[in-house]
Amino acid sequence: MRALKQILAVVAVSLVGNRAVMAVPGNPWLSLALGVATAVAALLVYGWVVRRTERRAVTELARAGAGARIARGALIGFAMFAAVIVNIAMLGGYHVHGMGSVSGLVGLFGFMAAAATTEELIFRGLLLRLVEERLGTWLSLLLTGVLFGLIHLVNPDASLWGATAIAIEAGFMLAACYVATRNLWVPIGLHFGWNFAAGGIFSVVVSGNGESKGLLDATTSGPTLLSGGDFGPEGSLYTVMAGLVLTVVFMWLAHRRGRIVPRRRAVDAPAASVTVS
Repeated sequence: MRALKQILAVVAVSLVGNRAVMAVPGNPWLSLALGVATAVAALLVYGWVVRRTERRAVTELARAGAGARIARGALIGFAMFAAVIVNIAMLGGYHVHGMGSVSGLVGLFGFMAAAATTEELIFRGLLLRLVEERLGTWLSLLLTGVLFGLIHLVNPDASLWGATAIAIEAGFMLAACYVATRNLWVPIGLHFGWNFAAGGIFSVVVSGNGESKGLLDATTSGPTLLSGGDFGPEGSLYTVMAGLVLTVVFMWLAHRRGRIVPRRRAVDAPAASVTVS
């Protein structure tokens, strides 16, 4: 019941907020305001429901250093996606035709802020953390990563390969980021930086959701394994490899910091909580 209450509360905010943002596609400033409001509301609801049901301080959303952690994650996400685009462009798969839409960039900022925040709260803050208490870090990373990929099958231009790529490069990577840092700010920033770079700056298809009209007027072409095809560059092998590299780096850091939770056996005492810093 604890898990159900937590998930339902955050999912409700996510659904209402994202619907509101999608309802005003022609008004970038309203999209920005609604997107940021959705992100803030989701954070507040998460904090409230976790405190109420678990009777503890919500250390994974500690305010101290939150801004720096979000910025650090966003920088990693942006740099990662920029590196992917550069590699695709060097092989002739990404073409810039000129400047795109500044207003589109503004609207996408709000949309991506809402999506990144709500998805990280649900998948890493709740599902990963709660599953990890029983099954340990490795199994929870695997299960929630696969689930994260599967939900992208409902997107308009989704494919089995695209969902698989998302599971590897995003589901596993973002879970590993949370395990290494034990806070939600860095994965939220990373998720946002990644998505905003894709749609808001480079104007490519994001997770099979159709074309984005961001800062640059650009198109992709070439084999699916290079450009990602209709699913967008997230379906590119370059992106999968980049995600795998970061997953390995984050899990190495988690191991070094002693933050890997072992699988709990039936005879074990309740698993001790991991200290967040």
